Order: sequence, then C-alpha cells, then structure tokens
Amino acid sequence: MSQTANRTEARGYLFLILIGAAIGLPAALVASLFLATVHKLEEWFWTDLPDRLGEDSAPWYLIIGLPVAGAVVVWVARRFLPGDGGHPPLEGIGGGVTPLRYAPGIALAALGTLPFGLVLGPEAPLIALGSAVGALVTPFVRLGDRAMTVIATAGSFSAVSALFGGPLVAGVLLLESGLAMGPQLIPALMPGLVAAAVGYLLFVGLGDWGGLNQAGLAVPNLPTYDGTRLGDLAMAIVAGVVIAVVLNRVRYLGTRVQAVANRHSMLPMLLLGGFAVGAIAVIATWLNTTDDEILFSGQSAVPEVVAEGSVGVLLVILVAKSLGYAISLGSGFRGGPIFPAIFIGITITSFAVVVFDASPTWAIAVGTAAGMAAGTEMVFSALLFSMLLVGQPGVDALPAAVLAVAAVWLTKMVIPPPKSAEPTREAVERQPG
Repeated sequence: MSQTANRTEARGYLFLILIGAAIGLPAALVASLFLATVHKLEEWFWTDLPDRLGEDSAPWYLIIGLPVAGAVVVWVARRFLPGDGGHPPLEGIGGGVTPLRYAPGIALAALGTLPFGLVLGPEAPLIALGSAVGALVTPFVRLGDRAMTVIATAGSFSAVSALFGGPLVAGVLLLESGLAMGPQLIPALMPGLVAAAVGYLLFVGLGDWGGLNQAGLAVPNLPTYDGTRLGDLAMAIVAGVVIAVVLNRVRYLGTRVQAVANRHSMLPMLLLGGFAVGAIAVIATWLNTTDDEILFSGQSAVPEVVAEGSVGVLLVILVAKSLGYAISLGSGFRGGPIFPAIFIGITITSFAVVVFDASPTWAIAVGTAAGMAAGTEMVFSALLFSMLLVGQPGVDALPAAVLAVAAVWLTKMVIPPPKSAEPTREAVERQPG
C-alpha cells in the first residue's frame, strides 16, 4: 500500500474516532436517563405505593400485580412499536447496529420489564440504546456499512460503561464478544473505547464540575480477604462446576418456556409469565425471603444474600430466583441475562459462607466471576467485573475467581448448551434488518 493510501486510511480512521468521541456524551446521557428512570419507577412501585397503601413492604397482590402490569407494557412496546422491543434475552447481550426508530420500543419494553420486578438486567437495552444513539450520525455523515457498525458499537460502549463503572469492563466485554473478527477487532473497537471514556466524564465530572455522582460498583463494608487458602481454592472449583450446571439448567428451562411462548399469542404468555414470577416471589416471601431477593436483576440484593445465615433460606432464594429468571428469559420480556446469572452465582457461593465460614468477600468475587462466565461464556470481563465489585478488600480472591471461571469453562465444554427455540413469524418480522 502506498504512503498516500496509508495517510488517507489514517485520516479516515481518525475521523471515526472523532465521531466516536462526539457520540460518547449523548450515549452516556441516554444511558443515565434510562437507568435513573428505572430506579425512580422501582422506588414508586415498590416503596412509595406500598407506603400509600399503609404497608411496610409490598403486599402479595402488588408482588403479583406489578409483574402482570409490566407484561401489558411490554406487549404494547412489542406489538405497536417497531423492533419487537429488542432481541430476546436468550440471545445474549446483543450488539451491532440498532436503527434509531427501534429505540422507543426497546426503551418501553425494558421499562415494562425491569422496574416491574421481572428477573432480567439492564445491560442489553443499554447496549441497544447506545447503538441507536450512534445511528444519529447517519443523516450528517456518509459512512459505509462497516464504519456504521463501528460507530454503533461506540455508542454501545459509552452507554454500557454507565452500568459497569467505566469503559474498561464494557470494553473487555465487547472485545470478547467480537473475537471472531480477528486482527480487525482492535481497530473496530478503538472508537468505542474513546466514546466510553468521553461519556464517562458525565459521571466522574470534569474540572470543578463533579459529574452526576454515580454510585460506585463496590459492595460496601466488605471485610478484607487477606491471602488465600487451599480450601478456598478447592471450594471455588466446586462452586464453578455447580454454577455452570445450575445456569445451564436455567437456560434450558428458559428455552422450553420460549418454545411454548412461540406457539401461543404474545399477550397471554406475557401475562402468564408475569403472574408466575410474581407468584413464585410471594411463595418465597412466605419462606422468610424478601421480594427483592427473588425479583429484579439482583444487583441491590447482593449484600442481603451474602449476609444470610440459613442454608434453608439460601436454598429457597436459589430455587425461586432460578425459576423466575428462566420464566423471564423465555416468556417474552426484554432485558439482559448477565446480572441475574451473577446473583445466582453469588447465592451458590454464599452456601460456603454459612456451612464452611468462608469469607463473604471471597463469595462475591467467586460468585460474580463464575456466574457472569456461565451466563455469557466470557472470561476476562467476568474476572475484571468481579474484582471491581469487591474492590481493594477482595484483590486476594482473584486466584480463586480464576479457578472458578476455569471450572465453569471446562464444565460448559462437557454439558451441551440448550438450543434456542425458533422465533415466531411475528418476532422475525419485527427484528432489525
């Protein structure tokens, strides 16, 4: 290639990086507004509304009624807005170019899922909404299909960095998901890293402006885990195997639910799924759990589950959360699969805290890494996120987390992955493309 051609290619690549930087702030702003809306709705539905009803916590009819009401919202988004509310959560966290016209349906479907208590996370809607923000540049610049994918990915980087506490975990997550690109991967993702770094300024601030003061990732008040022990390493391996098997069975059940949903009308299946998740949560609360340990993605309930002192209650949480997660995965709701898998992983490692007096810091580090690896088949992003979650008190738990992730990986090589159900014709017609 001539020197002139190299300079032309370099200028074109610099142009893509500048566009990525330009969309970093608006993508992060959209992500921030989305997450703030989810949080505010959760507060209204699950704190303010019970208080107005004279209840200290959500009564049984709200625990069942709110997921059912969310089902109606999701049906409206998928039925009347383009894009089918985004891709099904059994298909992973998503990626690629999301047309801007799909953004309202994706946002509404996620808002009908997350704050209403369904057991899914916000990462997939954030990735899709960030990609849609990247599509905003289409009317102003002429880009080829490959360049447009790079810019859409840049928007996704910036948006999801708001959730994972900065550009690093988001970058590694999308890096691992794009390994099939080979040597072209790093150039394709570099504009996204720049976009995420610029977008993250919205949260950390710049100069005298302190940013939005986004809450940190670290779980508060964790005891320091000093050194490591042979027993902890052995327990990490066992935990990795168990987490991989449990999440494999959860995903299998989710595919069976999806297969049933694809043979029936959308609204009845959504309503039935919402009712089932709510009913499972009600039964679990009768058995000494709390509704937030069973409903939602599980992010805010991590301190509760590692502090639980009863094996029986942990078993109830594990079974109920797994059933609610499988139903949410397959019955037509929209959200991401990562955080419920992490919560299930932490629940499993919490058994070691009760039975063997293991460190709760160890339990969070190992459960997070193994749960995320089992849910996404990604290794380095899972380890990085687990270390960010435990912070400085849990740095010494990294060897145990690595062994747990290795055990997950080897176990998943042995047990066959469940096959996804065939989509309905209606869903195919609403997919991007």
